[in-house]
Amino acid sequence: MTIKLKKILRWVILGATLVFVGNALKNHWLEVTAIRIDEAGWSILAIATGVTLLAHIWAGWIWTWVLQELKQPLPSIKFIQVYLKTNLAKYLPGNVWHHYGRIVAAKNANVAPGAATLSVLLEPLLMAAAALIFVVLFGNQFAANNTTLTLQGLKILSLVIILCAVHPRFLNPVIGLFYKLKAKKSSTQPTPNFRIRRYPLRPLLGEMGFLGLRGMGFVLTVFAIMPLNLSHIPLLLGAFSFAWLLGFVVPGAPGGLGVFEATAIALLQHRFPSAAVISAIALYRLISILAETIGAGLSYFDERLAK
Repeated sequence: MTIKLKKILRWVILGATLVFVGNALKNHWLEVTAIRIDEAGWSILAIATGVTLLAHIWAGWIWTWVLQELKQPLPSIKFIQVYLKTNLAKYLPGNVWHHYGRIVAAKNANVAPGAATLSVLLEPLLMAAAALIFVVLFGNQFAANNTTLTLQGLKILSLVIILCAVHPRFLNPVIGLFYKLKAKKSSTQPTPNFRIRRYPLRPLLGEMGFLGLRGMGFVLTVFAIMPLNLSHIPLLLGAFSFAWLLGFVVPGAPGGLGVFEATAIALLQHRFPSAAVISAIALYRLISILAETIGAGLSYFDERLAK
């Protein structure tokens, strides 16, 4: 029954986001088709693609930091390649296949199974914490004056909960319970119980860098469509971070597809021309997929050349 409800929920979320995005596109179709990008705009889009690719490379490096925190030193370049090659799998139904690919690759490199699994659980937690930090810093511009304090308080509370969740004092008991349950269900030799020995501050700061690069890629994409000034950058970073976070945590949205677009349109369409917002968000999705594809392709060819 629970599995059926999850499937229904995924389809409801996907359907609702597609209806919202489709309706926004229908209402502003003529304005969207009237937008033209000049040579400077295409150059900016190329830079945005490069910045987004750099963000994914950086995220792969941070994954090696997480493994180092678990006392699993590994060759950084090799595992950045693994990260980039598995990135596109997040668009497959289930939204877990990129994690599965990384766990398998880590095990094949003689990483302890417990550490491999824990690394791909910690990484999204740290990403979510980094996104919430950006939302707390820049997201208050989306609320009305009479609700700003309440929403800011809720955001700070959510951030505190996530930051506490990755603290060794709270995380290690959960890890220990997981290993105990796994040992009871398995008749094989239990795997070592890996523990976090210190707060993962370095990986958390690294994930903030990842979100900052992704956000700048989004800002550059908007800038290619319409002129911006410096006061717009915090607004766009806050909107991007909130939309990215929802796309990251909402079930039934592989790679945040649909949820990210619907949220970003809802937040920005009343602050910028709707047609420009829709065009920029659609372009950014294409840029993001293109950057991930380039990263996976470069990793594959680099491995082939090395062999």
